[in-house]
Amino acid sequence: MSQPIQFPLPASELPTHWSNLLPDFPEPLPPPLHPGTGEPVTPDLMEALFPATLVAQEMCGDETVEIPQEVRDVYSLYRPTPLLRAVRLEKALNTPAHIYYKYEGVSPVGSHKPNTAIPQAYYNKIAGTKRLASETGAGQWGSSLAFACSLFGLECTIYMVKISFQQKPYRKLLMQTYGAEVHGSPSLRTEFGRKVLADHPDSHGSLGIAISEAIEDQATHPGTKYSLGSVLNHVCLHQTVIGQETIKQMEMAGEEPDIVIGCSGGGSNFAGIAFPFVRKKIREGRRYRIIAVEPASCPSLTQGELRYDFGDTAMTTPLMMMHTLGHDFMPPSIHAGGLRYHGMSPMVSHCLKLGLIEAAAVPQLKVFEAAVQFARSEGIVPAPESAHGIATVIDEAVRCREEGRKEVIVFNLSGNGLLDLAAYDSFLSGKMMDSGDDA
Repeated sequence: MSQPIQFPLPASELPTHWSNLLPDFPEPLPPPLHPGTGEPVTPDLMEALFPATLVAQEMCGDETVEIPQEVRDVYSLYRPTPLLRAVRLEKALNTPAHIYYKYEGVSPVGSHKPNTAIPQAYYNKIAGTKRLASETGAGQWGSSLAFACSLFGLECTIYMVKISFQQKPYRKLLMQTYGAEVHGSPSLRTEFGRKVLADHPDSHGSLGIAISEAIEDQATHPGTKYSLGSVLNHVCLHQTVIGQETIKQMEMAGEEPDIVIGCSGGGSNFAGIAFPFVRKKIREGRRYRIIAVEPASCPSLTQGELRYDFGDTAMTTPLMMMHTLGHDFMPPSIHAGGLRYHGMSPMVSHCLKLGLIEAAAVPQLKVFEAAVQFARSEGIVPAPESAHGIATVIDEAVRCREEGRKEVIVFNLSGNGLLDLAAYDSFLSGKMMDSGDDA
């Protein structure tokens, strides 16, 4: 039997700085616009939602941003995370390709999301914030923010997309275990939630709706700030610890990637592994293929328009230049709740526009076929979101077999699926459909 091959980094190699891709772009990223005036958003307007330090990071032009020691201390609970070579999957596919995966599922909540939840809670704490309001799709972000808030003594209220609230009750319980208040969205707690329910009593919800509820909650509760787990520049910034570690670990493995892959909904975990490699591509002329993989039923990168749009359904956020399906798009009820978003990170969208990355879309049944094959080969049950990346990894490994090419593939296994077993039950029992109508 093939032995697992791991490339652990010592604790001393925990990154000291986040890597900021903004100044590397050969063409500047278009700024967010005020929805009323159409003018670029100024820091004072964003500080209504976020503490000043996070606003500064959102607009930062520095190549790196120092990670506070207090944040690094919490990171050290689970970072550096392991890089493993998927030798059993390689054997099962009979491929000459070498497949590596960065495993973020070792974090306390089982995903990459604490990488930004921890600094966001920290910066809010030192700014005097008492409470954070946010949304969550599959519950990975909500769990991470609840965890971070518990460490820094903040109250936490989460609006969880209704279909995931129903499909993933244990994620709700995990948030509550960490002390968070959790509401299915659309809810009766906000004016916008009540409006949605009046028009669509059976609404399964969406991240756009949940964002609108969380922002309304923030605006109507003193001492509260809003927190976002994907899309924005500062969120992508915090996630770059993933790619920085991966570069060092690939050097330990003695190989250079040909292909870098990550799933993408709002863009945070993809940015986490991809952006440090994009920097090397820009600065050093590396010829990596970097692929963002999204659901075929929510294909913002592959079928959406690149234009200014709102980040939420109620049209309360600044307008962002991004690939979008429209802020009123209602995604099907697929089990990868973390990827059910109408828009894509402006930075990820900009990378695609500049030809620095590629995009692919895969249907739900193919995703779970890949997830089960990975679990039966490598032993880890992947989160449905991560399994989108695995499906494309398998496609590329099969291509290598057919073409006789020994390429090196690395991907971000951004979370485990141990609280997503209802989704696996739907697949294994034959009830699952590509459209998500099984939900």
